[in-house]
Amino acid sequence: MKNDRSWKIWLVVIFLAASAGIYYVHFMIFNDVHHIFLYMIGDLAFLFIDILVVILFIEGLLERREKKSRLNKLNMVIGIFFSELGMELLRSFSALVKNADVLRSETDVAPGWTPSDFANARRAARSFPFEVTADHASLSRLRTVLESKRAFMLSLLENPNILDHERFTDLMWAVFHLSEELSYRPEDMTGLPEKDLHHLAGDLRRAYSSMVSEWISYTEHLKASYPFLFSLAVRINPLSTAPSAVVLPSAGEA
Repeated sequence: MKNDRSWKIWLVVIFLAASAGIYYVHFMIFNDVHHIFLYMIGDLAFLFIDILVVILFIEGLLERREKKSRLNKLNMVIGIFFSELGMELLRSFSALVKNADVLRSETDVAPGWTPSDFANARRAARSFPFEVTADHASLSRLRTVLESKRAFMLSLLENPNILDHERFTDLMWAVFHLSEELSYRPEDMTGLPEKDLHHLAGDLRRAYSSMVSEWISYTEHLKASYPFLFSLAVRINPLSTAPSAVVLPSAGEA
């Protein structure tokens, strides 16, 4: 810290000395103090306009550029989450939701979707009345999946980029809380009272709703920035009725 301050002091001294030297040379050549002070005062007056331009415009542009860069990095983290865990969880959660088919009809992302379609799908996911059935076998399988990915989830929570995305942070905490809840139950999930199953269903509902909404936002980002990744996301969409990475021929092709 001391060395950094010393370097700044020397920089100020050098620049002031250089400015004074140039003014001295100007005086020696033209011998006109009035001209020197005339332009010095004019330059000082314009300095405030320079500062205003830097603060209001240039700094704003740099801040927006930095924010866009952070969001791109964050979307890379979100993509890794869905590749490693999220898509598997969406498929597992769908098996626990009795009215999942109704949700699919509103969130099945299509290649021709517009921003308004994505916005409508997000609203549908957040307000959807999930009818969750938390049976023992499904909960046991879900617990196994979450425990196998525990280290991965912890590494994501340590990533500072997610702090810039409140929705994804909430999603991670919802999934992590569900994992914690399941880890304290018996391994085979048998013998749980109805009230406890109802409590777990609420945790499932919270995690599933957040995950569906975030998946829709992530695919919208891919459509705008990475069309080739969006094409794959549409084909393997876990909210689709029949997801498949295979590119099928259109109706007019043989």
